[in-house]
Order: sequence, then structure tokens, then C-alpha cells
Amino acid sequence: MTGRKPPKVSFRWWVDRQISEAKDRGEFDDLPGTGKPLPPPTGNDAATDWVLRRVRAEGHDTAVLLPPALALRREVQDLPGKLAGERTERRVRELVEDLNERIRQAYLNHLSGPPLTVAMVDVEETLEDWRRSRATP
Repeated sequence: MTGRKPPKVSFRWWVDRQISEAKDRGEFDDLPGTGKPLPPPTGNDAATDWVLRRVRAEGHDTAVLLPPALALRREVQDLPGKLAGERTERRVRELVEDLNERIRQAYLNHLSGPPLTVAMVDVEETLEDWRRSRATP
């Protein structure tokens, strides 16, 4: 393999050329794992995997690692499960209103990261769903 990319040649072309030449020389033949399926992708690199394992091992919620827009979306998604353990309507209302206030503040503060696409949660509709879930045996 050449040490440097020649001038006036695209990086992509140069890399593809190096790979092609290595294939022609047989440098990819008989590699460990040849013919076996790849492990399922985790979508994470080694450092991210380490952080996730560490956070979980210490009993923390991994949602704290999400960008604010994604954390709010996840919180809305997980809301029914969180409310299922609540005993009073007053507490359910407080939790939903608190979440709505944080969503409102997120829109006002123009968070960095992925775009914020979370809608406010309808308090009365959520309360009705909570009541129905408690009435069902």
C-alpha cells in the first residue's frame, strides 16, 4: 500500500483502489470468520457500549444520555407505564403538567441536537386513559 494519497486524486477513489489491489493479492482470503454471519449490530461503538454498561450497573436510567429532544420523546412514550403506578388523579395531573412544562420550555429554549417534534400531552385525555386502566381488572 502506498503511504500517501497521490495529489489530484479523490480520497474515495484512492481507498477503493487500495482495497481492490489488496483483494487481488489475496490479503482478504482466509480471514477469521469468513463465511459466518456478522454479529447483530448494536449501533454503538465500544466507548458507548462501555458507558451504557456502566450507567446500568450503577442503577441509573440510560435516558439521561439522550439528547433533550429524544429524552422528551421517550418520556412521552413511557408516560402510560409511569402513570400506571400512580394512585391519585392529583399526582397523575402533576406529572403530566410537569412534562408539558418541560416540553414548553424546550420549544422556547431551542435545544441543540435533533429537532424537537414532541407534542404537548393532553392532560384530560391522559387522566381518562389512566382512569380506564384502573377500572379494568
